Amino acid sequence: MRSLDAARDTCERFHPGLVKALSDLSFDEREAADSPVVDLFRAAFGVGLLVPTEYGGLGADPVDAVHVQRAVGSLSPSLAVASTMHHFTAAMLYALADGPGRLTPAQTALLHTVVPEQRLMASGWAEGRTQQNILTPAVTATPVDGGYLLNGSKKPCSLSRSMSLLTASIAVPGADGAPELALALVDADAPGLTRHPFWGTDVLAAAQSDEVRLTDVLVPEDRVVRTTADDPGRIDDLQNAGFVWFEMLVSAGYAGAAAGLAEEVLARRRGGAGERGTLLVRTESAFHLLLGVARAVRDGVGGEEAVSQVLIARFAAQEALSLATQQALELLGGIDFIRSSEHLRTAASVRPLAFHPPSQGSTVEPLLAYAAGGPLDLS
Repeated sequence: MRSLDAARDTCERFHPGLVKALSDLSFDEREAADSPVVDLFRAAFGVGLLVPTEYGGLGADPVDAVHVQRAVGSLSPSLAVASTMHHFTAAMLYALADGPGRLTPAQTALLHTVVPEQRLMASGWAEGRTQQNILTPAVTATPVDGGYLLNGSKKPCSLSRSMSLLTASIAVPGADGAPELALALVDADAPGLTRHPFWGTDVLAAAQSDEVRLTDVLVPEDRVVRTTADDPGRIDDLQNAGFVWFEMLVSAGYAGAAAGLAEEVLARRRGGAGERGTLLVRTESAFHLLLGVARAVRDGVGGEEAVSQVLIARFAAQEALSLATQQALELLGGIDFIRSSEHLRTAASVRPLAFHPPSQGSTVEPLLAYAAGGPLDLS
């Protein structure tokens, strides 16, 4: 499929050998719980995709990034989900590092280690549960001498076995004593950080989405990113950047999985031309919605407008991809279904897009209010 070939060419440009390495594995090998796909991603310099060049990364822009995620999703939906957690975290943190004095010297030094040490970053934000308020910390932070003790858990937490760093949203006492949102940068080998089985399905099993628990994990003060009197918008900027990148990239990965299924239907010429045409339109239009947002972000759209655009694109793509995967399975036919579970599992791998917060129902009123000229309040 022409557009998918173009996405794979983009992936090859940034991550030489990754498409072939994934293609050389069977679907079962790519998507198994003990799959090597995360190691292949790391070996292909996947860690550096959205890290700026001055930090040793590749400095991909949003358009290139969604093409890469589409290509990855077409071959391994699990890796697309897992890598999204690292990529959106990188985009969020390095965007914050772009302003002078917005990070401490220790935090800046940490970001300089990500690429040379190939450090994968997992997310402790609340993107895993449907009715969860994505801005509400799931981890408590108790001030102690020199830092904070963290307690709580993240489940599911993709990249749980391969991460080097966990970024966790926490609430810390502000200047007036009221709690304020902050971000803790937690080493994966910190005492008190443990991993526990959680993921119970073979769909997206290679994303390593198990539970990460924090029990009295000490995080030094200089590993906590928070607002200051002279930079009150620091965490808001971080939230907006992270939110938009997450929605773009995770949706692109699911769109890639659906495109891989559609590609199989077109290659086999299953069904009539009209049916294949409908499948093509659904699959391509879903991705082009996301590509439009990526172009807008690349060209400088930010804040609430970027959030609004990415949510609308994601929900529209979600609906189109659901219809496309259902149609693709029907066109591939009953014998295909009987002989192998690969295509059924690929279709099932697209469905979890609907489970990532925020849900469409919870955003209807905020989106309507924003469309009418009001603020976009997702809290």
